[in-house]
Amino acid sequence: MAATPFDSDAPMGATRPIIRRNPEDVEELEMIEARWGSNPRFSDGVSYRFVRSEGQTLPSHRCLMPASEFHMKVGKKRYRVMLDSGQHFYLAGVWEPPLGTDSDLPFFRIVTVAANVEVAPFQDRHGAILFPRQVMHWLDRTVSNEELLITPPRNTFIVEQI
Repeated sequence: MAATPFDSDAPMGATRPIIRRNPEDVEELEMIEARWGSNPRFSDGVSYRFVRSEGQTLPSHRCLMPASEFHMKVGKKRYRVMLDSGQHFYLAGVWEPPLGTDSDLPFFRIVTVAANVEVAPFQDRHGAILFPRQVMHWLDRTVSNEELLITPPRNTFIVEQI
């Protein structure tokens, strides 16, 4: 499946492919459909789409969203944010089990970091960007969060109005 744009303003419950370790066979990676937002059963009835990286250990249920760019909305204007290199990337995330009553799809949220210099004029935070070489570090927890979940340096992104 190809990397596609990630719309951070997509409605709660929208589906998107995620990559995770198969909970029934942790040696296996799988790409499955998941629902955007948290499972209200695990968050006191409130659904969230993001989780801040700071102060979080995120020991399990890690996942990735392949993306070619991410979209953001500021007022009535929409913007696309792409890597300066033009390459695809992954957004770090966490998944939660399905509700079990109305869907068998798990839920996912994006882990966020402070916005880098190109995105900061538009919003304070954005999804944590991981590169292909970091995929297994995230899924297998072989590199610390402090090393992986960082604000990208200047000149990482190109921001264009859509």
